[in-house]
Amino acid sequence: MKRFIAAMLLLLTCSAHAGTGVDQMNTFLQEVRTLKAAFEQSVLDQDHESAARSQGMFYLKRPGYFRWDYSEPEDQMIVADGRQIWHLDPELEQASVQNQETALKGTPAMLLITGDPVENHFEVIDIGNRQGMGWVELIPRDQESQFTRILLAFTNNELRRMEMADKFGQITRFQFFDIECNIEFESNFFRYVPPEGLDIFRPD
Repeated sequence: MKRFIAAMLLLLTCSAHAGTGVDQMNTFLQEVRTLKAAFEQSVLDQDHESAARSQGMFYLKRPGYFRWDYSEPEDQMIVADGRQIWHLDPELEQASVQNQETALKGTPAMLLITGDPVENHFEVIDIGNRQGMGWVELIPRDQESQFTRILLAFTNNELRRMEMADKFGQITRFQFFDIECNIEFESNFFRYVPPEGLDIFRPD
């Protein structure tokens, strides 16, 4: 009987550990090659009052590629093609382009698309379960990062929430829905070719 109780306690301990936010994050980063999900984004100002809301589709291909297609309140597109990040604003008929490695340094996007160990770039803190999700707090090791902390929430090894607090006190939150993992994308899906005559800004 004592052995049975000890075995059950061990099983419960292992099961609880397997469901932690850190474990789910590691499984997500190790097993997800590609991802497609609908998202809702909200931005809170310094007083934690709602400043903006938007939604669209998010696409990921690891390592090196992502794409955000905003549909509301207006069409915009952000594409990381492995070398550069393009931010297209069709309404203004202009785009900005930056070196990808420089632009993503210390951001959660870098965590999602690179194959580097998370601990190389962030202090990782498991903050337990809330709202049925396992939460992880990431503190950027890069002192020049524009973010002070990043929160990730997982359910069944799927990324469901992401929250970023920047140095100006602004908080950006993402919720992900209708998630599809390890699907195939067309070869040029993460490639952006600017049309002739488009106004291009290069902050680099």
